[in-house]
Amino acid sequence: MSLVRRARPDDAGEVLRLRQIMIDSLWGDGGAGAAGWQAESLPELRERLAKEEGDFAAFVVDHPDRPGSLAALVAGTVEYRIGKPGNPHGRVGYVFSVATDPDARRRGYARACMEELLAWFRARGAGHVLLNASPEAEPLYTALGFTRDPDPSMRLSL
Repeated sequence: MSLVRRARPDDAGEVLRLRQIMIDSLWGDGGAGAAGWQAESLPELRERLAKEEGDFAAFVVDHPDRPGSLAALVAGTVEYRIGKPGNPHGRVGYVFSVATDPDARRRGYARACMEELLAWFRARGAGHVLLNASPEAEPLYTALGFTRDPDPSMRLSL
C-alpha cells in the first residue's frame, strides 16, 4: 500500500505549512510580503483540494511520528498552451511546490509524491512537465528523468 494520498480540504493548513518550509528553504526570510499570506490562501486552497477533477492536484504523505501532520507535499497544475511539435494538444504539467518536513527527509517521501503527480499529469495528457529546481533537489528530478532547459523566463508582478 502506498504512503502517498491525494490531499484533502482538511489538509489545507498543513499544505500551507509545508509550502512555507519550501519558501523558507529557497528565500530564507519567507519571501517578499510573507505576512498573512497563509490565512488569505486557506479558503481558496480548501476549495481546490475539494475538487477531484480539474487542473490542480496535491499529493501528500502523512507524518509517521506526528498524527495530523504531513511529512511531504507535491503540488502541481495542468495548463493549456497552444500546441506545438512534441506537444500538439498543448497540455503542460507544472510542479510548483515540493516540500518535506525537515525531520522526515531522506525517506523517499518527495520521490513517492512526485511519482504520483507525474502519473496524474500523464492521465491528463500533459505533453511535458516543467519545474524549478533548487541545487539540493536537482538529483531527485534528474533521477525521475527531468533535464535542464535554457530558461528565457521573465516576470512581471501585478
